[in-house]
Amino acid sequence: MHLTAPAGTGRTGTRPRTRDADGMAVASFILGLLGLLVLNLFLGPIAIVLAAAALWRGTARRGRACLGLALGVADLVVLVASMEVAGTVSWSL
Repeated sequence: MHLTAPAGTGRTGTRPRTRDADGMAVASFILGLLGLLVLNLFLGPIAIVLAAAALWRGTARRGRACLGLALGVADLVVLVASMEVAGTVSWSL
């Protein structure tokens, strides 16, 4: 159901759209997976933020958002572990 805001507010709805939240959940999952291989310093935090936003907005894809959140955290853990093993502030395959 689409709710309308009072006249003059400039907004067309008062509830966040679940379709946007579903897209965020899927994007967080994909970025979390990609972050395990490349650019985990950037993709990990983005995956975490997108997953948190999707969960906050009430996504229908709750499992995918939770996986995106876990993968985002895993990206950062992989980065820290790789830096410790290599003894540098960066890593490469």
